[in-house]
Amino acid sequence: MNAIDYQSFATAWEDRATIRTRPRRILENDDRLIYPLSRQPLVLGATFMRECSQWRDFVLVQSLYKFINDVVIFETEIVDRTARAIAKNRFAIRFPFACRYDAMTVVVDEDYHALVAMDFMQQTVALTGIEPIDLPNEIELSRAIPAALALVPEHLRDALELICVAIAENTLTNDVAAFARDDTVKPSIKGLMADHLLDEGRHSTFWARLVRRYWQGAPEEDRSCIAQALPVFIRQYLTNEIQKAFDFNVIRHLQVPERVRTALNEEVLSMVYPINQQHPLLGNILRFFRNSSMLDSPCVQHALADYHVETRRPS
Repeated sequence: MNAIDYQSFATAWEDRATIRTRPRRILENDDRLIYPLSRQPLVLGATFMRECSQWRDFVLVQSLYKFINDVVIFETEIVDRTARAIAKNRFAIRFPFACRYDAMTVVVDEDYHALVAMDFMQQTVALTGIEPIDLPNEIELSRAIPAALALVPEHLRDALELICVAIAENTLTNDVAAFARDDTVKPSIKGLMADHLLDEGRHSTFWARLVRRYWQGAPEEDRSCIAQALPVFIRQYLTNEIQKAFDFNVIRHLQVPERVRTALNEEVLSMVYPINQQHPLLGNILRFFRNSSMLDSPCVQHALADYHVETRRPS
């Protein structure tokens, strides 16, 4: 990639990055929700609503803690790692200085997002008096990326890591956007999501642009090898095993009769999104493959055939 082919967003970052422009968000003591009901199906289940609806706020607060914990892991352990390697010119794919500068702004943004998330956890504990239960020490990407990288030769691992992080950043942007539009939650949390979205929109474009440029110049043999690892990444990324284990842990902390606990566990077990074209996040992933030009490659179309991919671009 030639330096002249890359247009930096440094000016946009200076003018609009949340670390540059946003005040601290203060959690309100009001009657609005601290976490959207739609994002925690456990509290909408028949058993929960009938038997223990008084525990709703406890479950929602714990769900917020998990969301914050997930953000910290994602930003500081996954995105930061790849962006920092690019910024410090320690990545197998070489990028011009302007791109590496932008990568460092991503590092700054992501670490700031993690700091803000931790601040919100402190504020929530102080406001509610509810301490977090044991939170997961990994997220789905913590498993999905290594599983995919293990399938390709060492010289392609940075390229595949770039693609995996770009997929996750683009998927996260759509997820955060849905959160930011939810009018049932406290204004400070909506504001937090809107701030995050402002940065993530810039990040998702950054990652997609890098992938597009890499992919268009990659040898067909490398493309084919990477494509074969994509279904493994998708299956690991879209699993709900970590969420399910968290929900079981939350249920263990509810002071309810054992029969109720058993029924709640059974409802959690039934909350499974099959990893096919009906999965709510798969559309975001396929959109990324189209926008990055990866889906133009027959090897990617073949690798994703199980998802009934529509390869024709919309007019």
